Amino acid sequence: MWFAVIMAIAIVAIAVISLRGRRALTTPEERAVHATLHTASLAARPLRTGLDAQSAAEAAPHLRALMGADALGVSDADATLLTWNGQHEELIEQFRLTARRAIDGERRVLLAHPLGADDSVRALIAQPLMIEGVGVVGVFGAVTTHVPGPGMLGAITEVARYACGQIELAELDASRARLDRAEVRALRAQISPHFIYNALGTIASFVRTDPDRARELVLEFADFTRYSFRTAGEFTVLADELRNIDRYLTLERARFGDSLQVTLQVAPEVLGVALPFLALQPLVENAVQHGLSGRSGGGTITIVAADEGTDCLISVEDDGVGMDPEVLRSGSLNAEEAAHIGLSNVDDRLRAAFGNDFGLVVDTAPGAGTKVSMRVPKFKAGIRA
Repeated sequence: MWFAVIMAIAIVAIAVISLRGRRALTTPEERAVHATLHTASLAARPLRTGLDAQSAAEAAPHLRALMGADALGVSDADATLLTWNGQHEELIEQFRLTARRAIDGERRVLLAHPLGADDSVRALIAQPLMIEGVGVVGVFGAVTTHVPGPGMLGAITEVARYACGQIELAELDASRARLDRAEVRALRAQISPHFIYNALGTIASFVRTDPDRARELVLEFADFTRYSFRTAGEFTVLADELRNIDRYLTLERARFGDSLQVTLQVAPEVLGVALPFLALQPLVENAVQHGLSGRSGGGTITIVAADEGTDCLISVEDDGVGMDPEVLRSGSLNAEEAAHIGLSNVDDRLRAAFGNDFGLVVDTAPGAGTKVSMRVPKFKAGIRA
């Protein structure tokens, strides 16, 4: 009997403690903070693509909620309306004129007298969106049916600052993408003088002596150039990169004959690993052009792709003429005296994609050949071919 009473009291006590704990985790303040952060994240998502009509329309309802405004207009840097969210559309033209004043003066403009068809609107606040080093990129026009106090004005300022941060991040993303594309174009330009003319010359030499072989090489050359000059994506999978390298080496073996030997060791588990587009091509081309062609009797190129747990370790090694390590330590990887094409470019792209721990490692010495290695994570969030 007493045991049952004690257990009942214990259960009630646990229930009270549980309820108290639950209340402590869901206070009005915490719910307000959670709701604000959630709304801010919803506004940030479209703005990370930049400020245009679509992103403004998607972000405006959430931005208006953060400001506590009855309506919100968004314009671009030319005071052209991108979107209007809420009622009082009759104020759109007035917002455009006020936005122009805010842009020209690079400051907030507040119209505080009754506005609108029914005089219900008490204020229209035009808040310019300013990014350091860029200037005004747009304007928020907050409409309120109440006299705006310091709290609301401060909220509008902070929301505008938050939006500018997201727009600036979008521009940084776009700049990085443009840089990646420029670096790939630079690699493509380097492929041309070092390989294409020689390949065409080799094919021409077979046209009369071995037409079937010439046709095969023409197809290999077409597939090689189609892949190398593709426009889709900044990343590829290791299998595709190796397939294109095989085309390249087929054309080079046709030129060098038996003097060029190739050894390939690839773990099947890493064939689907994503890496920057044309990351291996410059390494192999470098091994052929500056490792073997300068050595009498030719040599061997060894390409290895090994499974290293969470990473894939890739290396391209030749037993050619090598180079002075001091040139590498000086940082002039792509200088003319280093006689290595594209290494600095590939190193920069690897570090930009995966972090500073994933750059190129070069092991070389005069007369001792060259081995260039890269470590690529098998999975990296946001990176896919």
